[in-house]
Amino acid sequence: MIIRSAAGVKRSSAAQRVTTGGGIDESDPAPWHDLQELTHGEFAALTDFVRAHTGIALSQAKRSMIQARLQKRLRALSMQSFSEYCAYLFSPEGTKQELGAFINVVTTNKTDFFREPHHFEYLVRVALPWLETHGMLHHRLLRVWSAACSSGQEPYTLGMVLSEYGEQSRGFTWSVLGTDISTKVLESAIRAIYREEDVAPIPLATRKKFLLRGKRKLQGLVRIEPKLCAHVTFRRLNFMDKVYSVRGPFEIIFFRNAIIYFDKATQYAILSRLTEHLVTGGFLFLGHSESLNGMTLPYVSVATTVYQKTGTMS
Repeated sequence: MIIRSAAGVKRSSAAQRVTTGGGIDESDPAPWHDLQELTHGEFAALTDFVRAHTGIALSQAKRSMIQARLQKRLRALSMQSFSEYCAYLFSPEGTKQELGAFINVVTTNKTDFFREPHHFEYLVRVALPWLETHGMLHHRLLRVWSAACSSGQEPYTLGMVLSEYGEQSRGFTWSVLGTDISTKVLESAIRAIYREEDVAPIPLATRKKFLLRGKRKLQGLVRIEPKLCAHVTFRRLNFMDKVYSVRGPFEIIFFRNAIIYFDKATQYAILSRLTEHLVTGGFLFLGHSESLNGMTLPYVSVATTVYQKTGTMS
């Protein structure tokens, strides 16, 4: 896909100051107080770049947010203007070196433990019993994919819910895969360490069962219990990839509060690829403001923002 460059952006020496190992030459510090505003032309070029590499559509309303977030990258790279940053980012070497950091900056990663709790209630009360009753679990193993998992709260919430379900269903086992495009949030997810205020939505009895409280220097932090972590894996995945290299198929896919960031055509393409990894009879969970209305996908609505796959892709 062709990316148009920002109007008036010139190639600078910024790329030369950034070493191939990502280090910074601090001999030429930038005057941070002289940072320019992100122009409409620069923002338009960046939104084209984001769309091409991630499929995410950034509206003009996001310009101030992107400007604020990118200022940290300019400081880290000792750059003096957004035009200098754009010139570097759009260059072959700059794209190679900076793309990951840029994606980490512009992607939004809002998540909580037990977010939209009715989904987990439906999972335990309806979806899991249905899958078991209909013999859908191979060797009684449930495979769950948390797509756009952010910093891990959703996969670990699923782990807690599935562990407790397994206590009442002898022989039931499970695994959860969490994927995200941001390496930064995946690193946080793998650490499985959170602030005590972050875990407040978790019921007290569940907290006592699956969380370990930090001591001394780690006071105020909690860690997810290692036995639960052993069932949860993480990997990077870009929804714009033509093929999703994940091991499936899955009986459950959580893809919540993510498609709102894509245009309609991209939404359909992503959901079609996800559907290929969901077994017939499996369940797809979307976010509270999302739906499959107007999309010719093999699903039937079974609850609010919950869909069951009825067939294969045509």
